[in-house]
Amino acid sequence: MVELLAVEDLTVGFHTDAGLAQVLDGAGLRIDAGEVVGLVGESGCGKTTLARAILGVLAPAARIGGGIIRFKGEDLLQQDAARLSRDIRGRAITFIPQDPYGSFNPLFTVGAQIRDLVRWKAPRAGRERVMELLRAVQIPEPERALEKLPHEFSGGQRQRLMIAMALLPEPDLIIADEPTTALDVTIQAQILKLLRDLVKDRGISVLFTTHDLGTAWEICDRVSVLYAGQDMEAAPTASFFAAAAHPYTRALLLSLPDPEGDIRDIPGEVPSLLEPPSGCRFHPRCGRASEACRSRPPRREPAPGHLVRCHHPVA
Repeated sequence: MVELLAVEDLTVGFHTDAGLAQVLDGAGLRIDAGEVVGLVGESGCGKTTLARAILGVLAPAARIGGGIIRFKGEDLLQQDAARLSRDIRGRAITFIPQDPYGSFNPLFTVGAQIRDLVRWKAPRAGRERVMELLRAVQIPEPERALEKLPHEFSGGQRQRLMIAMALLPEPDLIIADEPTTALDVTIQAQILKLLRDLVKDRGISVLFTTHDLGTAWEICDRVSVLYAGQDMEAAPTASFFAAAAHPYTRALLLSLPDPEGDIRDIPGEVPSLLEPPSGCRFHPRCGRASEACRSRPPRREPAPGHLVRCHHPVA
């Protein structure tokens, strides 16, 4: 596989009234051309911060402490802001947000907002390209749809429109930040299938952030796990669910309801990002932890393409 994106040892903190929150601590991620990678973790683990760091749209309070974000061989952290805006953000890398309700300006028609996108980010896309994409995402009567205001569409239709707009500049990578969270379960399944079919047909890569392991199973080729700002494990989807090696990943999978509806909690509490534990941030909750776990473990490869950062991986 050809590497499209690689995040290496990325550290990001946020200045708060209580001190520096260390949101990402040496996080890593890899996405190859044409694959869908799921970035999985609990709320607050750093998924959205990692996605926004790749896009270059971190909040003003954020501080990047180190690392590399290599996209098509170039470190995005070393590029000037003007080039990122002109050539990368919104063109080579596009974004599908979590909230289809707040993603459009309610005062302008969908057609006007798509025309603005074409003007600034997809100047080669003509009207027929817009129509083709609206049909591809199954928007009924696309000609009439362009004249409607956003509130005239359902939540699912608005998310379909966001998918079409993300595809319009013909990107190499789409970052989808929990794009089905605000939708009901039936519509979620439709949107997931539509997104996967469209990107696979076009050879586009996707970084799909989610806290839902079921969603990761449905749409992703590989899964990468974050815990408290650290990458724990990354593996092809089948290997991830069949042979997870990190104790946190195992605990996460065991916390899913079983056929009887029973749920097992992970003992302990997620650490404070203001004063996180040293080494592996999961070690205070881990039954396999030893003194060695107070230092950050290197990545191991228990099977081809399966990476785990743990001093005591599960065999």
